[in-house]
Amino acid sequence: MSGRFITLEGGEGVGKSTQIRALAAALAGRGIESVVTREPGGSVGAEAIRALLMEGSDDRWDVRSEALLFAAARADHVARTIRPAIERGAWVLCDRFVDSSRAYQGGGGGITDADIMALHGFGSLGLLPDRTFLLTVGADEAARRLAARDAGGADRMGSKPADYQARLAARFAEMAASEPARWRVIEADAPADAVTAAILADLQEWLA
Repeated sequence: MSGRFITLEGGEGVGKSTQIRALAAALAGRGIESVVTREPGGSVGAEAIRALLMEGSDDRWDVRSEALLFAAARADHVARTIRPAIERGAWVLCDRFVDSSRAYQGGGGGITDADIMALHGFGSLGLLPDRTFLLTVGADEAARRLAARDAGGADRMGSKPADYQARLAARFAEMAASEPARWRVIEADAPADAVTAAILADLQEWLA
């Protein structure tokens, strides 16, 4: 079976990590190797950059510096983790990828999509997922989940203000609508097992 590259995207508190764990278990039950990874991170070098990006005050980096750091982390992640796994036939399940940069530094921070994709073309040779799932939840549910998740304190991304989060959600929706062959929108307010079932149903063509 060919390797696949699957990403989960969305705002904070939509349940991406929960769904990736469930998908990995479902694939294991079918005898398929999966590599569970995340961005920023997923390789030794990228995890070192993650610490720079996720810690400190919200103004630690300006938006251009932040975009460059994300692109550098992604380049190492792709070269050392993602491409080797796909080439050996594994499924890569990634919590965020370049589309998060397009939303956070683009929709949220104002950098053009062309500039972000130029960095991606250079650093990661333009790699895109086979399928991207956008998980969406209502604002109240997202706030409830974030409060539970960040009881010990939010990271730099989780602490962005409400207007930033609104721009973020709008940008994700815009990207999904503009590229329907790759993106699927999943309403994640439903129970976690129902969300997993919806994702697996969409992947059935590659699982049969």
